[in-house]
Amino acid sequence: MYIQTLTLKKKQKIFFNYIIGPILFVWLSFSIYKQVIEQPDLPKAWQAILNSYKSVDAWKLYAVIVLMFVNWGIEAKKWQILVSGIQKVSFLRAFRAIFTGQAIAFNTFNGIGEYIGRVVYLQDGNRLRAIAVSIVGSLSQLIVTMIMGIIGLLYIKLNILDDTHHLQGLNKFWLNAMLYILSFGTVVILILYFQLSWVTKLFEKIPFVAKYSFYVQKLEDFHAKELTKILLLSFLRYVVFVVQYLLLLQLFEVNANWWQLSWMVCVLFLVLAVVPSIPIAELGLRGEASKQLFGLLSANTLGIVFTAAIIWFVNRVIPAITGSLLILGVKLFKK
Repeated sequence: MYIQTLTLKKKQKIFFNYIIGPILFVWLSFSIYKQVIEQPDLPKAWQAILNSYKSVDAWKLYAVIVLMFVNWGIEAKKWQILVSGIQKVSFLRAFRAIFTGQAIAFNTFNGIGEYIGRVVYLQDGNRLRAIAVSIVGSLSQLIVTMIMGIIGLLYIKLNILDDTHHLQGLNKFWLNAMLYILSFGTVVILILYFQLSWVTKLFEKIPFVAKYSFYVQKLEDFHAKELTKILLLSFLRYVVFVVQYLLLLQLFEVNANWWQLSWMVCVLFLVLAVVPSIPIAELGLRGEASKQLFGLLSANTLGIVFTAAIIWFVNRVIPAITGSLLILGVKLFKK
């Protein structure tokens, strides 16, 4: 009987590790391909990429691609630090986990599948606990995005918006209301972020939650020093995002003051963070928001749309494709 049980478990492991993995790869690859080809103005955007290679400023496109690896490298370091209390992970393994997370995120609402893609690189018993600490990393990135976005909104309100320059469907009243709501929300999230241990202990007192406290107990170990370090890494990653945008805006001749463009990028990231989206509509949302915001500074609509499309392709599609390939080498279950 014992031998039969062992044989059954072995067959189950073979099924999950060597059959489910390839099936996931095929599904993710097809899904990514389908979403890419269904994007609007794809031929024009692809032609713009090809033309940019021949430009004297082609180095800016290469720099954006290099910065993509820097961007996800910083995120890998963040995740490595976050899960260190649960399981020690090498930087290379963390980097692979980040890319695999992008593959799953690309096919889920608001990218919530990202955490599942990451934790498959951990041991079986650590995966659910790692999801909780991974959310801390996303929370830190959200805080940076909201703070910088609010400053960006204030800047364009005071220096750009007037009777001839205004955001469609957003008058002065609603802009002020948005600033107040976002500012209040950011303060609340910031307090919760630096009081994670207190919040966790509070929730553990709820009978229903107490049964699952094991999965979130590691949140109690995060102290202000570690959380500040994670926040600084998130800010560094944010700067990389902004630089990528500025390089491509210059490449496609969206001519405007770089300082104003930088704050517009911050507002764009805020919009993308607070507006729910599904993967297939993400590029459309990026393009429309980009036209609304950068259109206040430049009439080069085509350059604005191309920038949004290439940023999406470099930062989202390439990592997702890479992550779908990496899934083939992951053993989903060891036990």
